[in-house]
Amino acid sequence: LNGTKAFRCGIRLVQVLRTPVLRLHVTARTMGATVEDFNRAKDQLGTLKKDPGNEVKLKIYALFKQATQGPCNTPKPSMLDFVNKAKWDAWKSLGSVSQEEARQKYVELIRLLIGDEESIQAAPTSAGSSAIFKTLLFNTEDNITTICLNRPEKKNAITVPMYSEIVKALEMASKDDSVITVITGSGEYYSSGNDLNNFTSVPEGDIEKKAKDAAELLKGFVKAFIDFPKPLIAVVNGPAIGISVTLLGLFDVVYATERATFHTPFSQLGQSPEGCSSYTFPKMMGAAKASEVLLFNKKLTATEACERGLVTEVFPDATFQIEVWKWLKAYSKLPRNSLALSKQLMRAVEKEHLYAVNAQEVQRLAECWQSDECLNAIVNSFFQAKAKL
Repeated sequence: LNGTKAFRCGIRLVQVLRTPVLRLHVTARTMGATVEDFNRAKDQLGTLKKDPGNEVKLKIYALFKQATQGPCNTPKPSMLDFVNKAKWDAWKSLGSVSQEEARQKYVELIRLLIGDEESIQAAPTSAGSSAIFKTLLFNTEDNITTICLNRPEKKNAITVPMYSEIVKALEMASKDDSVITVITGSGEYYSSGNDLNNFTSVPEGDIEKKAKDAAELLKGFVKAFIDFPKPLIAVVNGPAIGISVTLLGLFDVVYATERATFHTPFSQLGQSPEGCSSYTFPKMMGAAKASEVLLFNKKLTATEACERGLVTEVFPDATFQIEVWKWLKAYSKLPRNSLALSKQLMRAVEKEHLYAVNAQEVQRLAECWQSDECLNAIVNSFFQAKAKL
């Protein structure tokens, strides 16, 4: 077998990977893969439509070499031979892993990648969701209700009508027969937060009324998350900004792809925190770490967000969907009433406090929205964003 041939399907190394140790969530099977399984996986590799990324491609290459030739036994390439050096490091990092184990891991990884693409292509959509919602995809299947933010061309930025649609979707999910509810985004972003057009389309002289109306809308929006009676899980498929980040403190579980980032640029926009984050973030992170995020606009990587307690677990981007949905399907088989009652017991301890925090936050925001500082910051950001298009 030719290792280079197996490493085909448009696979190119475009970066120098500094770390040879590759950590991936790969599920082991109780029975080893046969030679037929291995050859079938090798053929399936060529059918992948999506580039799995350099890290995964190096892992595929290393497992193939280990499975067919055993531990790395070739001379180390020159430091200037970047591509072959990266491939050699990946192979060498497998150490004394047996050929049988490498073959099993190779087959399992290819199955994960193929399953990921198939799950995306075959993702079911509710027949009535498009008629009910204009900015969301809403689907219930196998005891899981999925609410997908669906403005990928706008990075899932949240408009005023979208706020109302999300509240409606949560209300529907709370009353259906699902066990858990999932919120995610379509496209490359989870959500870029508020659509800046929400702030720039205010008629002159109507700023005070617009601010009060927006505050009431936001208050009801956040309350829908506080009150949601079932386990609520965020599947953060890409960068998250603003309110899509602050609300995560009200979710029960947050899973993120490794390429996700978390940014709350409130002071940059002359605003203040919302989504009860002024309470939940210090509670999770500690006051100093929360201040970095909420006051000083620190953007967190997925790993940093996990270390600070905002994210439950981080997964490799190439296998993110298949790994996460494996857990979601397992959760959906748990007793519905037991989960709901347990969630409500945990939330009841601080629900009244969350209501009070929400009310205080929207009051402060209504004041900010009427200030020259906020309006100038938003207008500047709006035109800077336009200039990048």
